[in-house]
Amino acid sequence: MRRRDIMGAAAGLATGLQAVDALAQQRPAPQPARPPRQPPPPPSTPASTPLGPVDTLARHALIIDFDTGAVLLEKAADDRMPPSSMSKLMTMYVVFDLLKQGRLRLDQQLPVSERAWRMGGSKMFVQVGTTVPVESLARGVIVQSGNDACIVLAEGISGSETQFAELMNETARRIGLRSSNFRNSTGWPDPEHRMTSRDLATLARRIITDFPEYYRFYNERSFRWNDITQENRNPALGRVPGADGLKTGHTEEAGYGLTASAMRGNRRLILVVNGLGSMRQRAEESERLFEWAFREFENVVVFRAADTVEEVPVYLGERPTVPLVAGRDLVLTLPRQWRRNLQVRVRFDAPVPAPVTKGQGIGTLLISGQGVPEMTVPLIAGADVERLGLFPRIPAVIGRWFGS
Repeated sequence: MRRRDIMGAAAGLATGLQAVDALAQQRPAPQPARPPRQPPPPPSTPASTPLGPVDTLARHALIIDFDTGAVLLEKAADDRMPPSSMSKLMTMYVVFDLLKQGRLRLDQQLPVSERAWRMGGSKMFVQVGTTVPVESLARGVIVQSGNDACIVLAEGISGSETQFAELMNETARRIGLRSSNFRNSTGWPDPEHRMTSRDLATLARRIITDFPEYYRFYNERSFRWNDITQENRNPALGRVPGADGLKTGHTEEAGYGLTASAMRGNRRLILVVNGLGSMRQRAEESERLFEWAFREFENVVVFRAADTVEEVPVYLGERPTVPLVAGRDLVLTLPRQWRRNLQVRVRFDAPVPAPVTKGQGIGTLLISGQGVPEMTVPLIAGADVERLGLFPRIPAVIGRWFGS
C-alpha cells in the first residue's frame, strides 16, 4: 500500500509538472524593461526664409552664410535652449585662445583627477592618476565628446570646473555671444546652462576664423585613446559634401542637436539644429537643410575692394577727380532668382573739396530691388588728392565763380 501511495504521488507530481510546463509555454516570455516613454515632440512649425516658410522637424534651426553673415533660414533662433555637448565648442574656444596666446601648449601634460575619471556620459576614458597631453584632450573632446576630457582641461586651466565656467562666460561676452550662460565645461544638464542657435552659429564662425590651425581637429573621423577607438559623432562628415566640422549634442531635455559647417567652392555655410527626435532624424534633417541652402542661394559679387565705383569731381585738387571705392569686397547672399532684381545706386555730394585723404568717406552705395533686402554701404576715396597751391587756385576759383 505504501509503495502504491508513493508511486501514485510520483505520478501525480509528474502530471503537475507537465501542466506547469504547458502553462509556461502558453505565457509570453518576459520582456526586458523598457525605458520610460518620452513625451511626443511638439507639432512641427516651419522655419522662416527669404523664399518663404520651409518645414523642419527641428525645434530650433539657423543657417547663415559664413562670409556675409546673411541668414538663410531661422526658427526660434533666439530662444534660449539647453545646448548639451555643443557647449564644448565654447570649452574649446577657450583652450584654442590660450594656445594662441602661448599660455598653453599642445604637448603640455595635464593631470587626471578622480572627479574627471568618475564623470559620466560620453567619455574619452582617461585614467585617474595619469597625465594627458593637451592635444590628446582636445581630440578627445572634439572627436569623442569626452566629458572626462573637458574636466581635465577645465581643472588644469582654472583649478576647478566652476572657475573655468566663469572664464567661458567672460570669453563669451567678449566675442559677442549675447544670450549664453555656462555652468560647466561639458553641457551637463543644468537649468541655468543655456545658449541660442544664433550664439552657436556665431561661436562656430569665430572658431573657424580665429583658429584655422586648430579647426582641422573637427574634421577627424576617429580618435583612439586607452586602446579604445571612437568615431566622430558628427553625421555631416562623409554625408554632406564639403562638411568639415563642428559638434553634436544630445540630452533628454535638449533632444538631438548639431552645429556644423560645410564649404563648396568659395562658399561656406554654418548650420545649427536642435530638438530633433533621434540620431537618424538629426542626420537626415541636417543633410536636407544643407542641400536646400546650397541649392537655393548664391553669393553675388557687387564690387571688389579696389574696383572704382565712380569718379567723383574734386574742387581745388591737384587732380580733377578721385576714385570712389568700396574698400572691401562687397558680396551679397541672395536667392538665385533674385540676381536679376538687384538695383545698385551711388550717392555722393560733388565736387568734393580738396584735400582728400585715401579712405575718407565721400559716398554711399544703395542696394535694393524687388525681394532684395535694402542695404546701405559706405564708399570711400581710393586715393589722396592734394590741394592746389595758391596761384593755381586763382583761375580755378574764378572759373567756378563764372560757371556757377
